[in-house]
Amino acid sequence: MVVDVTWQGARVGAQDAAERANALRKLRLADVLFHAVTRSAAIFVLLLLGGVMVALLLGALPALTTFGFDFVTTQSWNPVTEKFGALAPIYGTLVTSLIAMAVAVPFGLLIAMFLTELCPMWARRPIGIAIELLAGIPSIIYGIWGLFVLAPFLQQYVQPALIATFGEVPVLSSLFAGPPYGIGVLTAGLILAIMVLPFITSISRDVFDAVPPVLKEAAYGLGCSTWEVMRHVVLPYTRVGVIGGVMLGLGRALGETMAVTFVIGNAHKISSSLLAPGTTISATIANEFTEAVGDLYTSSLIALGLILFVITFIVLAIARYLLLRIERKAG
Repeated sequence: MVVDVTWQGARVGAQDAAERANALRKLRLADVLFHAVTRSAAIFVLLLLGGVMVALLLGALPALTTFGFDFVTTQSWNPVTEKFGALAPIYGTLVTSLIAMAVAVPFGLLIAMFLTELCPMWARRPIGIAIELLAGIPSIIYGIWGLFVLAPFLQQYVQPALIATFGEVPVLSSLFAGPPYGIGVLTAGLILAIMVLPFITSISRDVFDAVPPVLKEAAYGLGCSTWEVMRHVVLPYTRVGVIGGVMLGLGRALGETMAVTFVIGNAHKISSSLLAPGTTISATIANEFTEAVGDLYTSSLIALGLILFVITFIVLAIARYLLLRIERKAG
């Protein structure tokens, strides 16, 4: 009887060991599959990025071979004589993006500060939802609104006031010179600012909410004002997230197409005045790709896309470098 009980216990123990071994094998298999899937996804992204780069390089090669470095340094764009230069679209892309960030970043941070520190609790959710809804509006709607509402308003009220105010100021007179067209580089920059504002505000609000309450309570206990708490506690603690939000908004501003196409004027020339019409890389490609006749014309438009790709890569690299320096200073 004792032998029988011992044998049964040994059999049960062997079954438990076999079940545990089987469970461990399943876990190891699941772990191996998980690693394989995640590795494949990462490799796929790299292959996709490399494929885009190769396609752009091959498509832009005829234009780059024909014009060389002059393609980047000249602003002539004449499809009839097949003389193409990318300087005007590059200038318009950079200037409109800078205008957008100069307007959107301060407003976005101030709105985020208001929502996290000063806004009544009953109003936080409606205002936050309203701001996030701005990100869901299609860009063509922004373009139509900018063309039929914002541009006439700027032409009638804002641009004449800017011309009259800064007309005799040495530097600003050239920035706000010329007739008030309504459409132009300034209008495109303001449209972009409205479009990137939800991204900056939403990300800044989320990182502000992630600040440990004990840090802010300690600062308030020392007698700090709300502005001092935001400046000396919240912003230093969340600077990495804030910079990430700003870079996300800048990436959206650099690549925006339809809204800018409606209001920038689509003129291939560089003007010192922000009120004058201009163009961007995305707007040029959207306007002329369907009408491109000839390999050189098409290749020049693809070369513009390659330049925009390089500009975006440089901006992201600079942002990453700034984040690394901030993390290094923070230890």
